[in-house]
Parts: sequence; structure tokens; C-alpha cells
Amino acid sequence: MNLCSPLRSATPVSGGDINEAYKLVLADGSQVFMKANRSVDPAFFQAEADGLEALRATGAIGIPKVIDTGRDPQYGAYLLMEWVEPAMQRHDFWEAFGHNLAAMHRAPAGRFGWVKDNYIGTSRQINAPHDSWIAFYRDCRLAPQFKSAERCFDAAIRRRITSLLDHLEDYLVEPPRPSLLHGDLWSGNFITGSDGQAWLIDPAVYVGHAEADLAMTELFGGFHPRFYAAYREVNPLQPGYEQRRDLYNLYHLLNHLNLFGRGYLSSVLRILSRYES
Repeated sequence: MNLCSPLRSATPVSGGDINEAYKLVLADGSQVFMKANRSVDPAFFQAEADGLEALRATGAIGIPKVIDTGRDPQYGAYLLMEWVEPAMQRHDFWEAFGHNLAAMHRAPAGRFGWVKDNYIGTSRQINAPHDSWIAFYRDCRLAPQFKSAERCFDAAIRRRITSLLDHLEDYLVEPPRPSLLHGDLWSGNFITGSDGQAWLIDPAVYVGHAEADLAMTELFGGFHPRFYAAYREVNPLQPGYEQRRDLYNLYHLLNHLNLFGRGYLSSVLRILSRYES
């Protein structure tokens, strides 16, 4: 699809650090949101589109409708979605957000993993299906990120990493059910839609333990306390979540270390020191 011919205008909007983002007005006057990147293959955005559609299919929470993916001569690879007009948050925004995310996590899901690999930022996210959450988290989340970051660790730290991976079942638990996860749920990856409720964007979807999504919400400042109270009303947490939370966020900090540099190393080492066998 060539995006130039049907366009009335393309206005840059804020859209993150990795991709360019635009509000498009088409020839018929309709408005569309576009993410574009000249440096990636269209499969990068197709993976995101597949995740958005899977989240949307739960019917539990607001998700923008995917329109198209492809490559354009001017913009490069792109993802087109419905334009979500921002609005004021409802008075019960955080309670509704917590209830809706919990409902999404309780929707039917398959084995741990996903139908294919996708991306967390620009890092490939391995999603080989597993029957065990703990095995999946070790093999497809922590181990690949540690391997990518091994240049940052001395021999003593590498021994500590090996011990953690070998004893991960001492720290994590299997969930009561597999959950479809957003996968990258921080404050920059939800917006307020025209209905005044939270809509999720920029996912790194997979099936995992709901705790992993909840932990990510707490990594960079956290959401409103009313969100967490409401979430627990619908989907109570297993005992010991607070002791597991840092292990889930270790994945994201390792990914940031691999993408953005050694500024995240101290946070990684601090978490590692908490889980010495």
C-alpha cells in the first residue's frame, strides 16, 4: 500500500523513542494513527498488530483497531490503527482500569508463550510454547537477555546468574491459569480514549503469569493505588507477589541494559543480589 496518494495530511505526533508517529487525515476525511520506521521489516509491525488483535479479541479493555501494516516508499514499514481521540479520564478511571486489566488476564489463554516470536522494543522476544511458566520464564525471558548482556558481567556475577537460573523454581510459582499479557505495561503504553477509560497500546504480547504485567506497572513509578486495589478485587494475587516482583522486572531492566546501555547495570545487579542461593 502506498500511503501518499490517499493522504490529505500527515502530522507528526508523540509516539515513543523507537518509531515515528503520525496523525493521518485521509482523502475521505477519516483520521488514522500511523507508526512508521524506515529501519525495520514490516514483520516488526505485523507482530505488534497480531498482539493488538489478540488483546482486542478478549473484549475486556480498550484496544485500538488495526487497519493495515506494510511498507511505503516514503515512510518505510508502517502500522495503521484507528485514531483514538483523547478525552478526560472518567472519575472512576483507575478502578475501571484495574477491573478491565484483571478481566483481560482472566480471559482464556493457551500455553505459555505465543504463536510466534515478537519484539520488546526492538529486541526479539522468544515465545517458544511451554507447559511450565517457570521454565518459559527461564528459557525465553531471563536466559536470552542475560546472554545478550554477558559482556557486562564478571565471572562472579556470571556464576550468580547461573545459580539464579538453576534455582528459579525456588523463587517463582506457577499461576492458577495462563494469562494473555500486554507484556510491556508501563505508564507510556496506555492512553485515555474518547470513552474516558484506559486503552492499551504498544504491546509485546505473550501468554504468561498475570503477575508479570502487574509488576511492570510498578517498575517506573507505579499506577494509582486505586488501580491495584481494583485489580485485586477481580483477580486476587498469590501470596508472595511482592517477593517475586523484582524478578519479573529484571527481564525489562536487562532489556533496557541491552538496548540503552550500562546505566541500567546497577539496577540489574541490585536485583541479582536479592536472589542469591
